[in-house]
Amino acid sequence: MGCIDDEGFSAIARDHATNPRNCGPLDNFNGHGRITGPCGDTMEIWLFTQNDRLDQVSFATDGCGPALACGSIATILARGKSIEDAAALRQRDVLDALGGLPPEHEHCALLAADTLRAACNSSAAKSENEEDSEERRELENRLGRIRHKIVVLSGKGGVGKSTVAANLAMALMMSGKQVGLLDIDIHGPSIPTMFGIEGKIVQNGEDGLVPVQSEGLKIMSIGFLLQDRDDAVIWRGPLKMAIIKQFLKDVSWGTLDYLIIDSPPGTGDEPLSVCQLIGDLDGAVIVTTPQKVAAVDVRKSITFCRKLDLPVLGIVENMSGFVCPKCGEVSWIFASGGGMEIAVDMGVPFLGAIPIDPDVASACDSGAAFLRNYAKTPTAKIVWEIARQIFSATDFGESTHPSSPPANPQPISGR
Repeated sequence: MGCIDDEGFSAIARDHATNPRNCGPLDNFNGHGRITGPCGDTMEIWLFTQNDRLDQVSFATDGCGPALACGSIATILARGKSIEDAAALRQRDVLDALGGLPPEHEHCALLAADTLRAACNSSAAKSENEEDSEERRELENRLGRIRHKIVVLSGKGGVGKSTVAANLAMALMMSGKQVGLLDIDIHGPSIPTMFGIEGKIVQNGEDGLVPVQSEGLKIMSIGFLLQDRDDAVIWRGPLKMAIIKQFLKDVSWGTLDYLIIDSPPGTGDEPLSVCQLIGDLDGAVIVTTPQKVAAVDVRKSITFCRKLDLPVLGIVENMSGFVCPKCGEVSWIFASGGGMEIAVDMGVPFLGAIPIDPDVASACDSGAAFLRNYAKTPTAKIVWEIARQIFSATDFGESTHPSSPPANPQPISGR
């Protein structure tokens, strides 16, 4: 380290104080820190990083010789290190590298270490922002090919939200539109079962993950990524956010007229993530059942939408009475009118009431599209009317709205 002179400076410290290295700002930099210490001295450090390594480091200070020495040696210690390792350098590292400073000037080493860490943090934050910007561009490019995006929400589980989402998507597809159906119900993906495509494997294509096609729909679900359909998905928020982002950014949806998004129940991470990531949703359809315990949660869903400035296209009341398959009489198993009352009270459209129909349950369990196979039933006509209102409400102009079932709909074999 060399000898310490009478004033407490080592030869190395004297050298860097009188002949500082890397002094002066960089012309090109992607990290910068500036701190004024308790003594009144100010230090600035500039970084240029490539591949997470500090390729160039420079400093400037209005302080005395010890400040120059500390800034100079700090830049030498940092150069070539990763951002994390450079940010981990401390006062003792600077003092040890200099080999000795008078105690009254050791605060200069602290100032150099703190300024270096601030510059590293600035560089890391800028890198993260650049990555976020790149992801946002990729997401916008992908979603820019989808004309309209609608999310189907519910305040609680078990209200038939996925059934409504699947049949709305089918109504659009049968009206001649290019439609995608995204199932982000991570803990209970039921869309694969409803279309009889459980066990399908998602393939990688030249432009990303290729959706599974069924009945003319492009479908993506977490259910396709599970090795066993009995597997439980035990994920925390960040992992859920990552898979939702992947479904939106990396799936090769191609050009679509509509993307219908089947969201999990409630107002938690998943619906919040998809609404924030997409940003320009046309609106939300909220599904409930008639009884009070379910209808009360609809208020929370409406409040959720309003806080996100997401238009509420309307409320669908599902399981609204039971249709006898023999005589057609409707029996009110639950109380009726809960959806209508909340719609009126909160000033949103009421789109219609779908009864409990054995044909709907049979279609879902067998993997047969209800609207395709039971198009002439009274319940199917109710679904068509709900679809007509939803897509009319979005004011698409050029769209052919699904005002009625296609003539002579034919079941598709080979499911």
